[in-house]
Amino acid sequence: MNTKQEHTTKIKQKALELGFSAVGISKADFLEKESQQLKKWLEKGLHGEMQYMENHFEKRVDPRKLVDGAKSIISVLFNYYPKEKQIKNTYKISKYAYGKDYHCVIKEKLFSLYEYINSEIREISGRTFVDSAPVMDKVWAAKSGLGWIGKNTNLISKELGSFQFIGELIIDLDLEYDQPVKDYCGNCTNCIDSCPTDALSPYQLDALKCISYLTIEKKRDIPEELKGKLDNWIFGCDICQDVCPWNSKTKPHNEPQFEISKELQNLTKLDWHEINKEVFEKMSKNSPIERIKFEKFKKNIQNLK
Repeated sequence: MNTKQEHTTKIKQKALELGFSAVGISKADFLEKESQQLKKWLEKGLHGEMQYMENHFEKRVDPRKLVDGAKSIISVLFNYYPKEKQIKNTYKISKYAYGKDYHCVIKEKLFSLYEYINSEIREISGRTFVDSAPVMDKVWAAKSGLGWIGKNTNLISKELGSFQFIGELIIDLDLEYDQPVKDYCGNCTNCIDSCPTDALSPYQLDALKCISYLTIEKKRDIPEELKGKLDNWIFGCDICQDVCPWNSKTKPHNEPQFEISKELQNLTKLDWHEINKEVFEKMSKNSPIERIKFEKFKKNIQNLK
């Protein structure tokens, strides 16, 4: 085993020890094809009010402009599919928001991996990323062989499904690179057929119609014609993942920080309507739900009346 292989093996073993469900590595390089696709998507205005998607375009498509001397991108997945879910017939919250904010949890584990490489392999320079900077995380995960980007625009793993957080370490260390895997969506159109707002076409999302976008990102009022199609979602949406055949055998995570609290789990529609600002802030503290303020949250509920 040469040095590069040895380093790669050690890093992958450590990542799995830290609780990541999978790890893959790709070469830090310019994303030529993806840069054209992103440009067209932005030009069509399909990102809606997500202005940040236009910012730092060059860094988004070339990680070497984000991290000086970048050579490798280590992509990791972390399962968030829950054992316990919300009660039935209530207003719904996306499963990724059941527990503690994933940015903090995953970043902490990535820092541990970074420190391990620094101390056990060699001193490196690099950065950790968890959905918080101009990094095309799904693209890099796919390039690293962790799955394919499906018709619902999510990363799908044949073994793990798609209820996975994605994180990256971009570092100045040469490693062995993994190969992308085949697209296994085949003729299936479950995700497209099941989206109540018709936000999906094969491999493309119109954020302006996406329930996740409407309930989280959109600052202005939700268009009247979409209010009746939100299917009781008040924060995010899991429909296109719930109907995906590759999620039919998904196993629950074992991360205590991502477990749903009994309080959140048992809230009825009436409870949601009666929540005041103080209760909301207490309930959403250190959670992804904290991202939207109380006023937006109440509007989301009112839109479902």
